Amino acid sequence: MPALSIVGGEIIVPVRGSTGGRLDVVATPIGNLADVSLRARDVLAAADVVAAEDTRRSGRLLSALGLQKPLISLHSHNERERSEALLGRLLAGEVVALVSDAGTPLLSDPGLNLVRRAAAAGVEVRAIPGPTAIAAALSVAGIKTDRFCFEGFLPAKAGERRVRMQTLALEPRTLVFFEAPHRIVEALADCAAVFGGEREAAVARELTKLHESVYRGTLTELARRAASEAEFKLGEITLVIAGASVKSVDEEDPTAALERRMLMERSLRAALAHLPASKAASIAAAVSGVSRDEAYGRAVALVAERR
Repeated sequence: MPALSIVGGEIIVPVRGSTGGRLDVVATPIGNLADVSLRARDVLAAADVVAAEDTRRSGRLLSALGLQKPLISLHSHNERERSEALLGRLLAGEVVALVSDAGTPLLSDPGLNLVRRAAAAGVEVRAIPGPTAIAAALSVAGIKTDRFCFEGFLPAKAGERRVRMQTLALEPRTLVFFEAPHRIVEALADCAAVFGGEREAAVARELTKLHESVYRGTLTELARRAASEAEFKLGEITLVIAGASVKSVDEEDPTAALERRMLMERSLRAALAHLPASKAASIAAAVSGVSRDEAYGRAVALVAERR
């Protein structure tokens, strides 16, 4: 009997007589078509079918490369259903190339379900590496890159966004986010409030494209520029923020730090019953001795919890 695998609660049964298909996870350009690798083109040319996040966009890429291939859509709304069909083709011996709209698949893009199912079924899964906005932004931000964490897109709703930021306020690694252009002004203002306005950051816009721009400065400076410069709010954006300083993470006196935060918590809960988050944070910071940024971030989280 063929070996069974379980993925996401589903039993995967390899098909008898499989001729050994293959899944190629192919990175494609994030803007400049010249960034496509020779290997990526060869792999796409050899594929039996291309699973694409947007078949129209990927169709244009294939056309520009002089290729014609069958395309099947694979996006966040149909991934489970399409993964089952594609797995059948893989087990029947076909080669499937997985691509996203741009960059490396699975990095804030669909494809995880298919990769997991294919690997569990014993199908060979290969990485065809190439462009990613994450590495590109880090390489030009001018911020430490020895340790970093990628957080994808921040929540669209303001309250949820600030709560997420608060959980990262003491993260010592460099932070990398994707952000929608119509939310960058609000996102940078929230970053300055929660992380501290003096935190070093960079906004990489339209990387590898004609209007590529990289804005560097403190979060306060970048928030002001975003609010006043129209072009700042155009195109695809990657946000890089320096991690918290060692001093802010490693308190000199852990017991005293805990007591300050407990006093801040009590003060905030009392003040929030009568005042908005900003004023409550100012009072709690003055009473407890914690920074206003930390108090404000916690105030926002408490307000969101009550909704």
